[in-house]
Amino acid sequence: MQRNWHYYLGVLLTIALAAIAVCLAKIPFITTLHLSPLIIGIVLGLILANTIRSRLPEGMTPGLKFVGKRILRLAIVFYGFRLTLSDVWAAGWATLLVDTIVVSSTLLLGAMVGRWLRLDRETSMLTSAGSAVCGAAAVLA
Repeated sequence: MQRNWHYYLGVLLTIALAAIAVCLAKIPFITTLHLSPLIIGIVLGLILANTIRSRLPEGMTPGLKFVGKRILRLAIVFYGFRLTLSDVWAAGWATLLVDTIVVSSTLLLGAMVGRWLRLDRETSMLTSAGSAVCGAAAVLA
């Protein structure tokens, strides 16, 4: 029973961080910076992982991993459903050209940095493709 309680505490901690990120995104100063709740949530997660994470009960790890692996991936898929082909078409040819250049250059730069860091080709391309196509949220997931 104790293990299940800690599991749910891990899930509740991530829900609380998400709620805090949404609330912080509504602060006027942060609104002027155009920081989305997604970016704020990633930063909060990074801060948590690098500060108090080692002090949390080990039983919370499965709950944190569940949200980080399953729920985050599902959320990214649902987020992707928001973009339709009609949205892309409405943006116009210039936007499509810029997007193509950005995605291509991110893939190329990622491959070069991966080679410089002596990463294996698969890891380098996976990270580059995730950054180029989906952005930081997908790579962190």
